[in-house]
Amino acid sequence: MKIVIVDDDPLVVTALTTIVENSDYEVAATGTGGADAVQLYQQHRPDLLMTDIRMSGMTGLQASKAILDKHPEAKILLITTFKDDEYIHEALNIGCKGYLLKDNLSGIIPAIEAVLSGNMVFDSNIVKNMSAASAHKDLSDLTAREQDIIKLVSEGCNNKEISEKLYLSEGTVRNYISQMLTKLDLRDRTQLVVYYYKN
Repeated sequence: MKIVIVDDDPLVVTALTTIVENSDYEVAATGTGGADAVQLYQQHRPDLLMTDIRMSGMTGLQASKAILDKHPEAKILLITTFKDDEYIHEALNIGCKGYLLKDNLSGIIPAIEAVLSGNMVFDSNIVKNMSAASAHKDLSDLTAREQDIIKLVSEGCNNKEISEKLYLSEGTVRNYISQMLTKLDLRDRTQLVVYYYKN
């Protein structure tokens, strides 16, 4: 499994490289900015790209968007010091697979393993902080079909992918998602994902 690591702090790059290589993953390359992330992804086609968000020049989010526009299958794990709701919403909308805080060193390898297995990952501190669903509603309020759909949404599938997996039309999937947002008193797809992980 090849991993590319991008961060503008050399100490962070060294620490992440050590953690990753001690767990028998290969660090194919490292970089210091968003432009590096795009170029190194293109060059190495890694199984996973780990990147910081705030970097001079091109940010990690801009790089992620550029990569995912060309390679929708790319697995990108954002590693940051910021618990910023806006960043998290944008990361999800772009199609990133995870969002981890840098101080959560023990969570790095489990996060990598989860993303490589096709799951999405959010740092538990971030999920705690995010304004999501009202606590009195839980997944048992959803029908079996709605639960199938919310699980696929939380894995990063778009409406087309969900419709193919569940043999539904895209319009039907959209309707189900709208119904769930109303039922759970949520604003958008991002809150739906956070709700799923909280419950």
